Amino acid sequence: MKKYLLIAFLICTSFGAFAQKFAYVDTEYILKQMPEYKSALSQLEVASKQWQQQVDQNFSEIDRMYKAYQADQVLLTDDMRKRRENEIIEKEKQAKEFQRQKFGPDGDLFQSRTKLIKPIQEKVSDAIKQIAKVKYLDFIFDKSSEATMMIYASSSYDLSNDVVVKLGYKPGTANN
Repeated sequence: MKKYLLIAFLICTSFGAFAQKFAYVDTEYILKQMPEYKSALSQLEVASKQWQQQVDQNFSEIDRMYKAYQADQVLLTDDMRKRRENEIIEKEKQAKEFQRQKFGPDGDLFQSRTKLIKPIQEKVSDAIKQIAKVKYLDFIFDKSSEATMMIYASSSYDLSNDVVVKLGYKPGTANN
């Protein structure tokens, strides 16, 4: 009987040895522990507030110009009215362009964020990869992201080339 229990125990533990090992991290928590991340966020906040003040000033000026135009409109000639309307329109275009340059998808805030935050994120990512290798982890997920995101996967589980071969193609020959 002991012999059967020992064999059953060895079989069960051998199945466990081949199991994939998962772990998770909370990158939001990790980043909040890093002084350089806090410093980068405060730099971004200062720049953002300065730019937002300038945007607000620009739009206040436009509003002031428009109110003055409305008050003077009955006294202006057609030529003067057109000129003032064009000034307001031009000032509004400039204000919107400034806002886009600072806060747009490729704006200064986005570029500053990338420049300041990306090296910190890479540092965290490298540390996660090192820990995964030391602890023999196959997959690490990020708990803090809205959609559970895999941030590390052992390359031994990448079946992409197998799928390419199964489809009848040669891996690594695609033109990029």
